[in-house]
Amino acid sequence: MARIVGEVMTSDVVEAHPETTFKDVVRLLDRHRISGLPVVDHDDKVVGVVSQTDLVRRQAARPSDGRSPRSRRHSPGRLKRPRPSAAAGTVTARDLMSTPAITVHPEQRIADAARVMERHGVERLPVVDEEDRLIGIATRRDLLRVFLRTDDEIGREVRDEVLDLTLGLAPGSVAVAVRDGMVTLTGAVPRHGDIPTAIRMTYRVDGVVGVVNDLTFGTDGALGVGSTRSSGAPSD
Repeated sequence: MARIVGEVMTSDVVEAHPETTFKDVVRLLDRHRISGLPVVDHDDKVVGVVSQTDLVRRQAARPSDGRSPRSRRHSPGRLKRPRPSAAAGTVTARDLMSTPAITVHPEQRIADAARVMERHGVERLPVVDEEDRLIGIATRRDLLRVFLRTDDEIGREVRDEVLDLTLGLAPGSVAVAVRDGMVTLTGAVPRHGDIPTAIRMTYRVDGVVGVVNDLTFGTDGALGVGSTRSSGAPSD
């Protein structure tokens, strides 16, 4: 039901290697109009990520006399960056990249990938296979594509996947209305426990931004009424 990273990731990935020079990294970013790229070793395993922020930070850290800085301070909890390599005058992706690389797997849910991005404050996530080899990349823009779904698509999935397959409700027992991603559930369900399940599973449908609960429980709806409104996802 929920879409996964493998469905929205970009498979044609622009990448660098640890020995790629500073200027070549800049050229790659400019040529492909991207703001960052993964750094891979000879086995295609991701060893770091270089972003425009890393490049600017590197330039800002240079003293006015042109000498390489002897040390840098790192904020607590931030990704660490290695010191410049020993090769005099040569700055490479190894010196620039943020490590360790924060990665995801293609079968992970988009919502989970979004949480990883938010938790680590990154704009892109390299996607790796079971051997940690690079197979794609997912950006914030990729993950936000799920919210481009139409209200009709969202409503159809709620009816088919949540009400029919998950809860096994009779057709027409619960009406589904969707407007701008906000889903309203109206009708009667057999058991009181079906109400939180319906709300929770509806939130998991990609493109849903909120759920209005107008559900009742019991054969005629006389035993109880939900009638709550929320725009934040419920806890699992």
